[in-house]
Amino acid sequence: MTNPAERLVDLLDLEQIEVNIFRGRSPQESLQRVFGGQVAGQALVAAGRTTDGDRPVHSLHAYFLRPGRPGVPIVYQVERVRDGRSFTTRRVTAVQQGRTIFNLTASFHKPEPGSFEHQLPPAREVPLPESLPTVADEIREHLGALPEQLERMARRQPFDIRYVDRLRWSAEEIKDAEPRSAVWMRAVGPLGDDPLVHTCALTYASDMTLLDAVRIPVEPLWGPRGFDMASLDHAMWFHRPFRADEWFLYDQESPIATGGRGLARGRIYDVQGRLLVSVVQEGLFRAL
Repeated sequence: MTNPAERLVDLLDLEQIEVNIFRGRSPQESLQRVFGGQVAGQALVAAGRTTDGDRPVHSLHAYFLRPGRPGVPIVYQVERVRDGRSFTTRRVTAVQQGRTIFNLTASFHKPEPGSFEHQLPPAREVPLPESLPTVADEIREHLGALPEQLERMARRQPFDIRYVDRLRWSAEEIKDAEPRSAVWMRAVGPLGDDPLVHTCALTYASDMTLLDAVRIPVEPLWGPRGFDMASLDHAMWFHRPFRADEWFLYDQESPIATGGRGLARGRIYDVQGRLLVSVVQEGLFRAL
């Protein structure tokens, strides 16, 4: 049986069914809707497959329009908006059972030297990932063992996730908590050497924990949920090359939550503290 990282690479390997038209698998999962990071990652693969491959992705902007159904294939239709001297632009529409569920605009930039460079340092020093427990280990420590459903999910998880701050389990632990979260992540196995695969894999991962920052002041991250949440839109800017199978720090915060929506933004760094990617997402929150 392939490991979760190999399954992620396979999930991102779309079938081309016509010029500018691709089909992606949607695994049958015990979820109400298809994971948004999967759709975003697959859409970015479709966009990248219509370029010459010599221009890395530098940004994407996307909207989640309808929930996708697990187990049902998704068709990605690519519009070649622009092929310029330095920039390439693609627009992707994801369709499932005749209905548009997602759209994405991606821009690709031919590498060129910059006349200057600067970067704000990470907001805080954090422990190295090897010194932190995995999410599964934290849950086992608290509960004594992983529930069967979580055990199955842990075996399928393509990313090793380690929270910088220990998981909170009670209302007392979240009292006066700021809307901030940070996690170390990396793919659980090698992802190969195709830069587009690494970019799309990180796009997949970027949707996994970002809305945690919105929830932290309201409810514990683990245990029964009081809110249903769904991603509304997603934007990313890719600043430097990276590998998604090497450790990266995802520092997340929520500047505001109001009107049933919460805004979250994240900065992704490598272990040397270099800023790799910036992310912004808004989510819908409704009381259950």
